[in-house]
Amino acid sequence: REEAGELWVRHTPDNSHKQCSLFLFLLELTPSCHQKMKSSLKENFQKINEGISDPGTSTLLNEIYTELYITERGSGEVNNEHEVRQIEAASRRPATQEIPIKCNDLFKDQSIRTVLTKGVAGIGKTVSVQKFILDWAEEEANQDVLFIFPLPFRELNLMKTETLSLVDLLHNFFKDTKELKPEDYHQYKIMFIFDGLDECQLPLDFQNNERVSDVTQSASVDVLLTNLIQGNLLPSALLWITTRPAAANQIPPDCIDQVTEVRGFSDPQKEEYFRKRISDQSLAERIITHMKSSRSLYIMCHIPVFCWIAATVLERMLGEAEGGEIPKTLTQMFTHFLIFQIKHRSQKYQRKRDADLDQTREIIMALGKLAFKQLEKGNLIFYEEDLRECGIDVGEVTVYSGVCTQIFRQEFGLHLGKVFSFVHLSVQEFLAALYAFLGLFDFSKKETVSDFLKRAVNKALRSENGHLDLFLRFLLGLSLESNQTLLRGLLTQTENISHSKQEVVEHIKQKIRENPAPEKTISLFHCLNELNDHSLVQEVQTYLNSGGFRGLSGVKLSPAQWSAVAFVLLNSAEELDEFDLRKYGGSEECLLRLMPKSCAALASALSSNSSTLRELNLSNNNLQESGVKLLSAGLKNPQCKLEKLE
Repeated sequence: REEAGELWVRHTPDNSHKQCSLFLFLLELTPSCHQKMKSSLKENFQKINEGISDPGTSTLLNEIYTELYITERGSGEVNNEHEVRQIEAASRRPATQEIPIKCNDLFKDQSIRTVLTKGVAGIGKTVSVQKFILDWAEEEANQDVLFIFPLPFRELNLMKTETLSLVDLLHNFFKDTKELKPEDYHQYKIMFIFDGLDECQLPLDFQNNERVSDVTQSASVDVLLTNLIQGNLLPSALLWITTRPAAANQIPPDCIDQVTEVRGFSDPQKEEYFRKRISDQSLAERIITHMKSSRSLYIMCHIPVFCWIAATVLERMLGEAEGGEIPKTLTQMFTHFLIFQIKHRSQKYQRKRDADLDQTREIIMALGKLAFKQLEKGNLIFYEEDLRECGIDVGEVTVYSGVCTQIFRQEFGLHLGKVFSFVHLSVQEFLAALYAFLGLFDFSKKETVSDFLKRAVNKALRSENGHLDLFLRFLLGLSLESNQTLLRGLLTQTENISHSKQEVVEHIKQKIRENPAPEKTISLFHCLNELNDHSLVQEVQTYLNSGGFRGLSGVKLSPAQWSAVAFVLLNSAEELDEFDLRKYGGSEECLLRLMPKSCAALASALSSNSSTLRELNLSNNNLQESGVKLLSAGLKNPQCKLEKLE
């Protein structure tokens, strides 16, 4: 080993003398900065802060890392839907033709130069990159790659006005590369990792940027990147780009050899995470049981960051007898999370002076304003000018991160400048909703609270892609007196903001009756859940509890009830023994409420290794040739357990 001043060659029976000679020859050519780079990257990437802004509280990544579910041959199409919608869709989408792949195997195929990995916010893209680099630095994988250069877009943004060569760019980030000669970049196998394409503030003008093929030629950072991705510059280099789905179209498809998707935690991985994260195993099991009892919470656990939030809250509430109602909704979970962070700053939270409460509320409102303004722009990361626009003194930003220790953070370990973010998009949406709700105190009373909330419902429904779905769920959840009581210390008045909850509930039910769009209807049911109203779902659950859907025989369901059936089917953890549509007298309008259902979805279900479907009757359905082909693909799958088909 070079670091020990010795050379060790592993001998296996299939090693030829030529292979050993080649190994020794390559070792002689390896530049001295190779091992320095590995040591430096190992030091920078071996620890992880699970949302915690204080670097002193970091944990070794290998101690808590849980393997993520990643698939190859993912669609290259752009998905502009709200990411919680995508998570919910993924949670009910069994793998059919998807092929799982491990991060370390992304470049096993020698023909692959550029990989684009998609995944929603907080799903684990950056942690996957970190684990990939750490495994390489610790010589666990991908040792055929001599140099890895991680260049996050959030840092490249800070150089958007610079003009320099690729060699100079790398010198800025990696001081040890000064030992490399320009020709070395062509001789050695190197890899660039561009994390966070969705955070990119460069134009990435692939059509009009000048061509650059020399690593010493100066150009803007934007030009350097487009030429690297197009293969004009260092065509032999490997490239790995990560992005949220909505930004994937910034890279021309012909520049991508492989598309993969990080799908987060599967159900077994969720449980594995809690067992690793919580040292008390009996407590871990209680937390897992509680999370499973709330389908909306359990679905969100596909997102690793949400698992961490849930573990942070439930470990204290279930383990330390903090008292109070155990969170069952997203709003309850995030409200407790915020309060715990404020308590973390001062154990005397309950006995704060008015001046301290005023300062805390002022900080929460400033962060809420930042969250709200940047949410409108679609930004998840912020720079100093963004903070100043919201009245946040950049020089005192530690005060803000101190109040919300694990919510708002300044990125550490960056080479250039300062970058800020909330720990996750959902946290940003919660604070934005809190800002909007607390702002009701400051607005002139031109409308009632109920009218304000109904208007918010209408506005969210007009968003085709559901970008306001989660914001709306938090806004409605905060309108409950129980959640306001928890936040009493942040309110300027001692009284809660009262409104006619039933008036808002009836407005949402009316929208369910009017709205046939399945995804919007599902979002509205989640809104009812945040308002603690389960009446429509309970109507359907009553039939379930009295003998399953067979009990519905001869009952004519309304369109709204059909929507409730769809919601129960999609969100129930229990499986049905029988579901015979012919018994319910549903019109076409009613049956449309069961969408998204189709031959593609049916084939997916048939192919799932968790499917227990034995009989399927598709009589009187105009499947068409395309539908039959899709259905046949599911029937051919070895996982299909179907015994009878009509």
